[in-house]
Amino acid sequence: MVLHVNDRAHPLTLDHRTTLLDVLRERLGLTGAKKGCDHGQCGACTVLVDGRRANSCLLLAVAQDGRRIVTVEGLAEGERLHPLQEAFLERDALQCGYCTPGQICSAVGVLAEAADGFPSHVTPATADPGAPVELGEDEIRERMSGNLCRCGAYPRIVEAVGDVSAGAAAAGRPAGQGVAP
Repeated sequence: MVLHVNDRAHPLTLDHRTTLLDVLRERLGLTGAKKGCDHGQCGACTVLVDGRRANSCLLLAVAQDGRRIVTVEGLAEGERLHPLQEAFLERDALQCGYCTPGQICSAVGVLAEAADGFPSHVTPATADPGAPVELGEDEIRERMSGNLCRCGAYPRIVEAVGDVSAGAAAAGRPAGQGVAP
């Protein structure tokens, strides 16, 4: 099988029970995604699979054959950090940093989902179906609720995601455009 991770093809022979998280960390040396709960409840292992956020601890690696996987290590372009990585640093949206890679990957997914018009539980019923969803604080909190932070950096995380969303809006593009890997 071949895993396509961060724009690199990795031919692998794997036990069919191996999770994507274990392959990323143990076989490919990509340790950004963390093993938190190992039950898909904390979000520390969040990566992007074909542009959508996913808990890598719940995905069998063999089922990802040919899919495009992006980890936090693949978000930057060379030395230039991804806008969300920059915003997390500027807003000090981390404390211990354990959850930060998953938070950032999830936020990339949040921006793309909102730009594609995917509603959340708090999206107003009057919102235009399929139109980009404005990411206010309530939307960001709801959409990021699958990522836990034991240190309580939530206010700064919301601010960082809001900064990137607002920057995209000021540039005249939907929040997910220009920030996806």
